[in-house]
Amino acid sequence: MAFTTIDDPSQYFQTKIYTGTGSSNAVTNDGNSDLQPDWIWGKARNQTYNHNAFDTNRGLNKRLTVDQTDAENTDSTTITAVGSDGFTLGTSANLNGSSVNYVAWQWKANGGTTSTNTAGTNIDTTVQANTTAGFSIMTYTGTGTDNDSIGHGLGAVPHWIIVRNRDESNGWQIYHHKNTSAPETDYLNLNSNSATQDDSDRWSDQAPSSTVITLGGNDGVSKSSVKYVCYAFTEIQGYSKFGSYTGNGNADGAFVYTGFRPAWIMGKRTSGGHGWFLFDDVRDTFNPTNQLLEPHLNNAETNDSFDIDILSNGFKLRGSENTINGNGESYIYMAFAKHPFVSSKGVPTTAR
Repeated sequence: MAFTTIDDPSQYFQTKIYTGTGSSNAVTNDGNSDLQPDWIWGKARNQTYNHNAFDTNRGLNKRLTVDQTDAENTDSTTITAVGSDGFTLGTSANLNGSSVNYVAWQWKANGGTTSTNTAGTNIDTTVQANTTAGFSIMTYTGTGTDNDSIGHGLGAVPHWIIVRNRDESNGWQIYHHKNTSAPETDYLNLNSNSATQDDSDRWSDQAPSSTVITLGGNDGVSKSSVKYVCYAFTEIQGYSKFGSYTGNGNADGAFVYTGFRPAWIMGKRTSGGHGWFLFDDVRDTFNPTNQLLEPHLNNAETNDSFDIDILSNGFKLRGSENTINGNGESYIYMAFAKHPFVSSKGVPTTAR
């Protein structure tokens, strides 16, 4: 059996850095393959602008801010179109201020083509799923009823789930299958540095299945007549990994095996109130990797001592800070590949 089904991860995920122009700006990706994005998450690197999220389910004129709890707003001046290998920007400084440096992380689902999924209990979803890459985007209307569920279309159990209330001020609800010993009872907020919290109102104390995600009645996931978006991922060998590790408080930190050379790594300490961290291999092309962005804050990129090494089959912690490597502390992470460690043809990758 092949080690991976995805020899070129750039078909499904890419990071792009660019400089804003303040006027219409067509941004073309740099990966080995063309990528028409369905979820775009962008951030100014040298300004304190919000993290911005757009997707082709909700429509490109619908903006959510990752680091804030604001309701979705209509914004037709940030991303105006997606193309076969990138996207076009309008005049908004959110992602295109003149001479401002930006990064955009992009995932491909189903090219914007959606269908109705009726697998859930009392809730139908509008879904576009990419079963090859293990990613689906769902939009739905909540019921406020505990134990209702939504169909995700992945055909496999999701390992990382993000749910966002679109109509009201609320947080980004996170499920991660390695978050404590009973992840179905717990949640994190992407817009907050809070530790893991226990609340059955998020996932109704039920782990997701290969067909549905079960929801509680909390306003963050399923309030009656309120619109939501959900992003769900399942691990794909050699392409994505959603795992955990324990810190040692030492600059010679733990090695975290992913089975591929990571292109993007995001993580969070679950055992205490420390912030999210996000690294990629485009903003930082050499080890140690330390160009930090924090999803819960609008801070500009910083070159702190939150160091990691990106390796051919995982990453190694090189900083002793509690945010990434506190002694004996628990962390979860999400990672996507630059190259599989071994391709389907048995060709190994190398460290950078």
